[in-house]
Amino acid sequence: MRYILGIDTSNYKTSVAVVDQNQHIVCDLRRFLKVKKGEKGLRQSDALFQHIKSLPEMMEEIRNSFDGVFDGVAYSAKPRPVEGSYMPVFLAGEGVARAVASALQIPVRGFSHQEGHIEAIKAYSPWRNEDELLACHFSGGTCEILQVTRQHCDKAGTDAAPQVFYSLEIVGGSKDISFGQVLDRMGVQLGYDFPAGERLDQIALHAESGRRLLKPLLTPIKVRDAQLNLSGIDTQIKNLLLQDSGFFAKEPGAEDILILEFFEKMTAAIARMLQQAAEKTGLNRILMAGGVASSRYLQNHLPQMLQPCGIEVIFDQNGLSQDNAVGIALLGGACLWA
Repeated sequence: MRYILGIDTSNYKTSVAVVDQNQHIVCDLRRFLKVKKGEKGLRQSDALFQHIKSLPEMMEEIRNSFDGVFDGVAYSAKPRPVEGSYMPVFLAGEGVARAVASALQIPVRGFSHQEGHIEAIKAYSPWRNEDELLACHFSGGTCEILQVTRQHCDKAGTDAAPQVFYSLEIVGGSKDISFGQVLDRMGVQLGYDFPAGERLDQIALHAESGRRLLKPLLTPIKVRDAQLNLSGIDTQIKNLLLQDSGFFAKEPGAEDILILEFFEKMTAAIARMLQQAAEKTGLNRILMAGGVASSRYLQNHLPQMLQPCGIEVIFDQNGLSQDNAVGIALLGGACLWA
């Protein structure tokens, strides 16, 4: 059996994975970066330091649980597969990947974090062999609808230059902040740990079952040409949660109702974005990737909203929607073994 090591060092997690030539996940290790209570993220320097500290320990854990031989190493080199895309956090993974590859005298390949997100879903979907489709990358810092086109992968490519496995054209998304940022800001303001999306998703699901009819607290999110702005609804939420807002003091469970209403508005806006993106591109198969796409509320409601339009959406069923190194390892295997 042949194996490849994948490394991803994002703004949220340190991730290391091993997959075999049959795309079976042998190891999948992830550590959240630690964020102080009340803060809404990390500076790049702090995140980079945490990656540098965690990676040696995680590599030791890989070695203790895996006794095979690597054919190659793959890592996330930058956020997106375009010239000029750069974040310091990815230097940590690149350094370890190159060191391992040099010591073992095996190939090393870099890809973009965004391509890894897409491949982690696509490789285990019915559309694994499709050359073109749409993909949503909805995460803590990204809100993009992408037209995805598979590129030729140079098996003999140079180790120094990151590969481009997918051509990604932005056809929709947010013009300002992301859904993930709105969720995290709301969660931190409510006293939950960062990142807060998963906790708010649980609250929305619970609040849905006991929903009481109340006057809407938020205005609908406007969508035009598959694009939107989220700073407006973010400001509405912030103002509603200020200490001098009497509504939350008088109405029991009102904070949960606000969370649920945002999930309703978010899902409706995403449905409109995807309808417009499908009309624009003529593509009606859409992969949902990124941490926000792991929302159970979104998964429960979005497909049925899009079904009458003839749009198919696929969500992750393997716990790979959030940041991980599995997609990066799969890309490395596809280039080395295809």
